[in-house]
Amino acid sequence: MNAINKLAAYGLSTGLIEKEDIIYTVNSLLIQLGLDAAEYEAEDIEKLAKEVPSGEKELASYLEAVLKELNDYAAANGLIENDSVVYRDLFDTKLMGTMVARPSEVIGKFKEEYAKSPEAATDFYYNFSKNTDYIRRYRIARDMKWIAPTEYGDLDITINLSKPEKDPKAIAAARNAKQSGYPKCQLCWENEGYSGRVDHPARENHRIIPVTIQDSKWGFQYSPYVYYNEHCIVFNSRHIPMKIEHGTFCKLFDFVKQFPHYFVGSNADLPIVGGSILSHDHFQGGHYTFAMAKAPVERTFTVKGFEDVASGIVKWPMSVIRLSAPDYNRIIAFADVILEKWRGYTDEAAFIFAETDGTPHNTITPIARKRGDNYELDLVLRNNITTDEHPLGVYHPHAELHHIKKENIGLIEVMGLAVLPARLKDEMAQLKEAILEGRDLRADEVLEKHADWVDAFSRKYDSINKDNIDEIVQNEIGEVFMHVLEDAGVYKRTPEGQAAFDRFVQTL
Repeated sequence: MNAINKLAAYGLSTGLIEKEDIIYTVNSLLIQLGLDAAEYEAEDIEKLAKEVPSGEKELASYLEAVLKELNDYAAANGLIENDSVVYRDLFDTKLMGTMVARPSEVIGKFKEEYAKSPEAATDFYYNFSKNTDYIRRYRIARDMKWIAPTEYGDLDITINLSKPEKDPKAIAAARNAKQSGYPKCQLCWENEGYSGRVDHPARENHRIIPVTIQDSKWGFQYSPYVYYNEHCIVFNSRHIPMKIEHGTFCKLFDFVKQFPHYFVGSNADLPIVGGSILSHDHFQGGHYTFAMAKAPVERTFTVKGFEDVASGIVKWPMSVIRLSAPDYNRIIAFADVILEKWRGYTDEAAFIFAETDGTPHNTITPIARKRGDNYELDLVLRNNITTDEHPLGVYHPHAELHHIKKENIGLIEVMGLAVLPARLKDEMAQLKEAILEGRDLRADEVLEKHADWVDAFSRKYDSINKDNIDEIVQNEIGEVFMHVLEDAGVYKRTPEGQAAFDRFVQTL
């Protein structure tokens, strides 16, 4: 089967295997494909490797085509239970795993590169994670991405198409499958090399880099969905819950100290305003500058005892305090004061309650980075109180915005990147067509939820036509996301809201 030779050639071309590994790799692939012989010469695979494209997009397309051919064979010959994306992913990850070095070898290479520079180490590991197909480049390329200008800067918008939709058979199989507690979650170290199940992704092609943070063992890996450049996850080696505390600030800066070209942040530790996995302590970071990091401090303040820490309120739709100093220990000491004060802070006039009926509501989303000679910490004030009017959260996207975004606002969104649901790809295509044809949106059960929004933004334009509708819809989605962030802000961007923010600052 020529696809076996092509996959081995891909491994050789990308450095996953060496020429001495060719015969071993082909035989390993034969085992997975239930074959007992292959026609090839090692020299022919070496020649084939020279024909593997080197460009990012072309390389991704090459691998996608080869894996499709192998998956098609597996489906036709009963090697996978159902011919669907879930089972194909489980199978082709097994194939890729045959070409991935053991963890100790990958860690050794990372350390070797780190001795040159932290950037060299992360460059190696990021490319490795893409070449192993742990990061499926060909799926990431399907995500729709654009920049939307707003009064707070250019927001990043993405419609997430890289997470495959499960088919009904896979959903039913997952529901009926015997429940397993291994690994405990998708962030646990035990995922490394795991073969996966219908309800848990395969990770035979995944390798984790150990890092020491505050004298404890943590793992460093990339997100398989890379929402932005070098989107990484840093996770506790132990399966323990998220918690924002003094140690959190220490850990964030310990990581930044080791990887000063990366930012790193933590989701908040309460439901609604936290991330999707609160049960496992972890951070997210990467080599990217978000709109929030570019946003200026619009007014400064000084707190007695912390005159050496530059402090200010950031011009951002959410409520952000920025601390900056050459000594991150001073920032941590100040952040401790702010966190402790905010945890117990109530301002009824601003509808901020530290707790109701014993349930705590106030927490913080912290983001650390190095900027020039200074360390920097952004503290985003969060509150997860709910009411009858806003059952999903008062400081959460309000109902009139749910046609675009209703999911929780986690760390990534907080910083200015909208991760929007895949349904919007088709809905926006249908919507643009309906607008151009002058159809009644309220008569369409799919598009009616967008009707009020379209009515409102249409008044802003003299003409909406086929030449400008794409830009208009993209910019208006960006405007919606801006309002989503404003809803999530505990202090509104009004004179009254900012006065209430100043009242909190004055208590520090």
